[in-house]
Amino acid sequence: MIYKWGFIKMMKIGICGGTFNPIHNAHLLISEQAMEKYGLDKVLFIPTGNPPHKINIDNKENGIHRLNMAIEAVKSNINFEVMDIELMRSGLTYTIDTLLEIKSMYDKHELNYIIGADVVLDLINWKCYKKVFEVCNFIAFMRPGSDKKTVFGEAKRLNMLYNAKIRMFDSILFDISSSDIRNRVSKGKSIKYLVPDSVIEYIKLYGLYKK
Repeated sequence: MIYKWGFIKMMKIGICGGTFNPIHNAHLLISEQAMEKYGLDKVLFIPTGNPPHKINIDNKENGIHRLNMAIEAVKSNINFEVMDIELMRSGLTYTIDTLLEIKSMYDKHELNYIIGADVVLDLINWKCYKKVFEVCNFIAFMRPGSDKKTVFGEAKRLNMLYNAKIRMFDSILFDISSSDIRNRVSKGKSIKYLVPDSVIEYIKLYGLYKK
């Protein structure tokens, strides 16, 4: 965004990564809340490729479906965008590589990775975690059952040791999981109000998650 005299407004970019198999309403709601609370200009949804903690989750066809469902889910929100950068990468996909690629596109802008609060406890195990803390901030939402004291303590420790910038917020919580959605579809049960209607239609069209 360029203003008169050539000044560039620094945008605040949110990043929401996940397998999105399928993407569901909790992903969308949490991202909308983070955008509103922290003044994000847009949120990038990034379907995972082959992360090291979920080896062989994907094949080309499954990746295309996950990508297309994400596109269907966000198409009504002009502030949401889907990127296929992890699906286009071969081999294992690491968050640091994704962040550096996004940073090359949004060099002067602020990156904010949206995560569940429980993920804060695992950040120290991420590849090149010190570099990750340099490249982006984190916005962590409290999940049902999260231990606030432990999470806040770890966030404070990471800030003191590595200058990690982690902000917390209490989201409107409801418990939805992609695995439960897949299970419901396989049993012929309704998933209405769990995922956007456009995603329901896509799942029906391609017969996804049938036994």
